[in-house]
Parts: sequence; C-alpha cells; structure tokens
Amino acid sequence: MNDTTKKLIDLDKKYLWHPFTQMADWLKAEPVIIDSAEGFFLIDTKGNRYIDGISSLWCNVHGHRVKKIDDAIKAQIDEVSHSTLLGLGQPKSIQLAQQLVRITPTTLQKVFYSDSGATAIEIALKIAYQYFQNKGEKKRTKFIALQSGYHGDTIGSVSLGGIETFHSLYRPLLFETFFVPAPHPYRFNGSEKACAQHSLDKMQAVLKTHGDKTAAVVMEPLVQAAGGMIVHPPGFLTGVRTLTEKYGVLLIADEVATGFGKTGRMFACQKEHVSPDIMCLAKGITGGYLPLAATLTTRQIFDAFLDTTFYHGHTYTGNALGCAAALASLELFEKNRIIESLPAKIELMKKYFAQIAPLPFVGNTRQCGLMGAVEIVKDKNSKESFPAEHKIGDRLCQSMRPEGAMLRPLSDCIILMPPVAIDTDLLEKLLQIVLHSIQNKLPKIIGKL
Repeated sequence: MNDTTKKLIDLDKKYLWHPFTQMADWLKAEPVIIDSAEGFFLIDTKGNRYIDGISSLWCNVHGHRVKKIDDAIKAQIDEVSHSTLLGLGQPKSIQLAQQLVRITPTTLQKVFYSDSGATAIEIALKIAYQYFQNKGEKKRTKFIALQSGYHGDTIGSVSLGGIETFHSLYRPLLFETFFVPAPHPYRFNGSEKACAQHSLDKMQAVLKTHGDKTAAVVMEPLVQAAGGMIVHPPGFLTGVRTLTEKYGVLLIADEVATGFGKTGRMFACQKEHVSPDIMCLAKGITGGYLPLAATLTTRQIFDAFLDTTFYHGHTYTGNALGCAAALASLELFEKNRIIESLPAKIELMKKYFAQIAPLPFVGNTRQCGLMGAVEIVKDKNSKESFPAEHKIGDRLCQSMRPEGAMLRPLSDCIILMPPVAIDTDLLEKLLQIVLHSIQNKLPKIIGKL
C-alpha cells in the first residue's frame, strides 16, 4: 500500500460514515479508494482498474469522463452553475423538461424537479395526496405498495418500503401503507401467469376494501431492484394499471432504477405500453454525473393545482449543471443509438446466466434487460439461504476485484447492472469474471466457513 492510499484510508476511517455499510466491518477492512475513472472502468489509488459492473450504483449510463457530458458541464459553468426555480426560470431546466416530456409516455406533460430518487417519490406522494384534497375527495389519504419494494430512504419513501431489513426499524415513524404481495415467480408455486394473478387478486381485494381511501398505487415497474431484482411476470404492470383505473386511484411509477434503458426500453412502462399518472426519474437522468431527479405528471393533475400552491421545493431544484448534463446524456442516447444496441447485450447476459443457473449454490438467476441477479443459496433444492453473518455475497464480490470487476451484492444476490452503453466485448469480460468466480471461487469461500 502506498503512502497516499494509507493516508486516505486512515482519514476515511477517522471521519466518514458510509451509507448502507456495516461500519464495524469497514473499520477492520482495507477499503478500495477510487480516485479516477476512464470509460467503463473505475481506477483506485493503487492503479487497479475495475469494470464498473453496477454502473456506480445503477446511475452511470455512458461511462466515465465522457467528452460530450464533460464539455456540457464546463460550458454551463461559464454561464451560471445554479439559480433558483422558485419564481425564476432557467434555460437548461426548460429545455430538459421539454425533452423529458418528449420521451416519456404521452400522457405525462409536466415536470417537477428535485435532486434524488427519494425526493422524486416524496413529491409524487404529496402531489397525489393534494390532488385529491384539491378535488374535494378528502378521504383519499392512503397508499398501496408492493412488498419487497424500495422507494428511497426519506420518511415518506420508507413508508412505502417493503424490505424488512431496511425498513422495519423505522415503522413507528411512518404513515400507514397497504402492502400487497409482490409477484415473485421463483418463490411462487405455480406459473408466472398464476403468480401475477395472485398478486393482482390481493391488490383488488385491498382496493375493494380501501379504494375510496386510497390516493395512489406506488410501484417499480417490471423490476423491484433493491428487493433483489425481482422480475415481475409479463402483464402484471398492465393488470395494476387496469385496477387503478377501475377504482379511480392514481398510478405512481417509480422508474428511478428502471429508467434510461436498463430494461431494454428507455422506460420500463413502455414495455407494456402503460402510461402512469405520475412517473419518478433519477439515477441515470444525468448519465450518472450529478444529482438530479424529476417527477412527471399529467395535465389533469397539474390543472387541479392551478388555483392553489404546491408547497414543495428544493434549493437545487432544476440545477443548471445537472440539467446540462442530462441534456447531453439524452443526445448521446440518440447519437449512439443506445436503445437499439441493447438486444445483443441482453442476449449475451442471458447466455451467461444460462451457464450460471445450473451451478452449485445458485438458487436462481433473473434478468430484465441489463438488470440481473444471481441468487446464492446454501441448498439448491430447498433454496435455503446461508446465515446472514456469513456474508457470502459480499465475499464473492470481493473475490472478483483482483480479476478486475467491481460489483456490490444485495445480501447474497449478486447484482449485475452495467452501464447500458457498455460495449459488448467488455460486457462479456465482466460476465466471464462472474461465471469463473461462481464456478471456482465460491466453493472455496463456502468451504472455509
């Protein structure tokens, strides 16, 4: 370890508190310090290069140090880096709003900016609630969400969260939400169609009882990402949309993780031709460069606020640098035909997952677009999990670092979500590392328990 790396690690351990990290383990370990990047590689202070296999927490799109985005941000700095949208306009936020309306489902016509996925969800909740208050439907104050869902870490978004590990501690702080079982095909004893119908029946039962008190159903379309890449059966999203229309409640689509190409379409809702009433975007919106989020709504919802004020706002709402980066990213989507390039990459991942699925200790592989997971289990037949304290997923991902891959698991689910613009050869190299590690390193890790 060189002196610079050692000093940085010492200072990190002295001053920093890392998110979603068991700090006792962190303080005992020798962490990786990333100090540069190039293309689809992260580079640490020792000069080691790692394929960015989780797109820097699911947000990087075109790689790192992309000239077009770099230049857009630099040019914007020469004009203005930030000015408030409270009572003022700003060119880049206007231009980006126009482009977001152009590429999202046609019913979405208005854009409200914030700075993270959680705040986009908070805004959606408050809009849905106030929409019905403005209409005089005062009883509609509740929300329906899916078990195993994740919508952020603020109090409102946690109230919608259905992951016990993340959310149970905070239940006394939260508002009541009606939870419906997620369609979990690999945990359901039946066909995908039966699995979807089971969840839809449960949702309809809740709506029959509480529909007149419900403002909105909130869900991640197609894939529940932080829940372990739970891929919903085809038609489930369409079924939810049908139920929300039948019972007069809004549909809020949380596309924070699924948006910007990750499912194979620009937005997951487009795969089933569903137009939600509210859509939340973040993560990939700036190509993974800067914090920015957007909550899009219909003209009907917006019009219900014309004679009243929506009391919500953030200091950096519509930040000019973030919007400039987002505009440059959207231009790259079109120029480089990113969406059109995805089928070959999706098929390549499917090919490697087919090789991984039969291996010992692999309970399941699942994939939607370039969002994938390999679930590691103690017993392949019963799907019994390893005790959490064994941290198999974490150990397996760490074993891939010397091979040049940077991944982060969700418990014992190995998550793959590479940047959607990654080239096919580099994606194959990443998949080869994952396959080799599960074949050869995982049995050794388990053997040492």
